[in-house]
This record gives sequence, C-alpha cells and structure tokens, in this order.
Amino acid sequence: MSREFEIDVVASVPDHDTPGSVADLAVRAEELGFDRFSMGEATGWNLATILAVVAERTEGIGLSDDVFSPYGRSPALLGQTALTLHAISEGRFRLGLGPSSPAITERWHGQPFERPLRRLRETIEVIRALYENGNPEYHGEVFDIDGLNYDRSVPENPPPIDLATLGPKATELAGRFGDGWVPQLFTVDALEERLEDLHRGAELGDRDPGELRTALLVRAFADEDREHARETARSMIAFLVGAYGPYYGDSVAEQGYPGMVEEIREAWGERDTGAMAEALTDEALDDLAAAGTPEEVRERLREYGEVDGLDAVRVGFVSGMTIEEKQATMEAVAEL
Repeated sequence: MSREFEIDVVASVPDHDTPGSVADLAVRAEELGFDRFSMGEATGWNLATILAVVAERTEGIGLSDDVFSPYGRSPALLGQTALTLHAISEGRFRLGLGPSSPAITERWHGQPFERPLRRLRETIEVIRALYENGNPEYHGEVFDIDGLNYDRSVPENPPPIDLATLGPKATELAGRFGDGWVPQLFTVDALEERLEDLHRGAELGDRDPGELRTALLVRAFADEDREHARETARSMIAFLVGAYGPYYGDSVAEQGYPGMVEEIREAWGERDTGAMAEALTDEALDDLAAAGTPEEVRERLREYGEVDGLDAVRVGFVSGMTIEEKQATMEAVAEL
C-alpha cells in the first residue's frame, strides 16, 4: 500500500462459524498489507479468546478490539486481559474501550447504565494504575479498590488505550485520558470539528495531540455491481442510525440530518427495515460510508485519509456481505 495514512480492517465476528475463520481473515489482511486487524464484541463470542487465536495465527499485523464495555468486565480484568493479549501478540495489541450503550449494559450485562463517562474515565485510571504500579488500587466515585499485586511483571510499554466516542465531551475525555480515538459514522466536516474536541482534551491533559492515534471506522463495500454494494450498505447504515442505541442516530442528526434520522427511527418503531433503508438519502450514504465500485470506495477512503489529524482509516464491512465480497473489498482497498 502506498499512502500516508494507515488502513485497518474490522472483522464482523458474527459472520464467522469458527474462531479459525476469523483468524483466516486476519491472515489474509496481513498478506494484503493492512496495518491493524480489529473486531467488535456485543453478545456473541468472548472477544478476548478470539483475539488470542488471531494473535497466534498472525505475525506482524496490529490487533485491537472494537470495543470492550466498562460494564462487562472490571477495570482490573480489562487491564489483565490487555496485558495477556499484549504478551500473546508480542506487543501488537491496543485495548479499545467505549462508554457502551443502555441496551448492552442493561439487557446483556444486567448493569444500570449510569454515569458512563465517569465510569469510563475511572476504568482508564484503574488500568493505568495497574500498568504503572502493578496494582489496581484506586479510590474514586465509581470504583473503590484496595488493590492486590499483579502476579507478573508489567512490560515497559503496556498496551495503549483507544477510546470509541462520538460526542464533544466524550471525545474531549478521549484526548485527555486515552492514547487513541476510534470514532465512526462521521462526515468529513463533522470529523474535522470533532478533532478539535479531541485536541482540546489532549491539551487539558498536558499531552501532545500528535501522539494520539486517530482511526476512523468507515463501513465499506466495493463491488463492480455498484447498486448492490450501495443498497446493502444503505440497509446497514440505516440500522445503525435508527436501531443501534440512541447515540449514533443523535450524532448523525447533529451532523445535518435531523429529519432523516427522525424518519428512520419512526420506521424502526414499526420494525420496517425496508422503510428505514429508503429513508437514508444518497447524500447521507456518501457522507457516512464508502460503497460502490472499487475506485469509488478507494476515492472515498482517500478523502478521509486526507483529513488533518487522522492517522488511519478503519475499514469495516456491512451486514449482508458474503465472505467472498469481503475478500474482494479488502483486495480493492489494498490497492490504495
């Protein structure tokens, strides 16, 4: 790949029947020259286990999770998991965290979705304490931990912590306390505006914004059958906007699409997925995703890659793509 920005790829784990199949995709991503391989966790397989399999099967590609919930694992366990994956991957792992959502928190983990940003901040601080002192002792508003010693030596360069956030305050928190930022569903203009919040947070934390790794997740589908790619992506983006928790929809509305978001949400209220997709305009699809012919997808990713302050584009797939279509999309993107 010849470009100034890095390209990551995000696997959709539910589309795979075995952990080995996920690892096969990671091996192919490594062969094609992608910089980092990531995957999300919701209510399926335990992602830490899958990442361990992928780490054993690959050699040089970076590894990340998109993202662990601070309600699903204790801060000490998150740090413990990160350090273990760091060891298995020989230093290739970056820990991804996010504030999560009410649905996952309450209906899967059985926890009240309270003070998500405060909980996220304290989770980071507990992990930092473990990294720095070998002990997660911490006394805060959410967590009160007396601490025990970590039963191994902590590496000099423990896994960086990336935060997946959307809003201005949450992104400021990412700049102040994280090592990287992993947003998604942003137009170019909105991304540039939100980067100002990230940099303000870095300054508040007396940190260099240039040392943060910013990797935008863009849903992509490259296919010579342009309309097939676009309509498949349209359905996925509409679902994220209207049904996948309130935050994506709120963010897209604030980026200039309030009427469209309201229409998509009304359709979701009727569970009319067809109407949801119809409500997502061509303009919004072009603004929020990269779908169409291979060259159109590459051009869209280049536009994001040229944003000042963006270090990587994280290519994600869309629901409904076959394994072969994902492979073809990866191969098309690899030509950048």
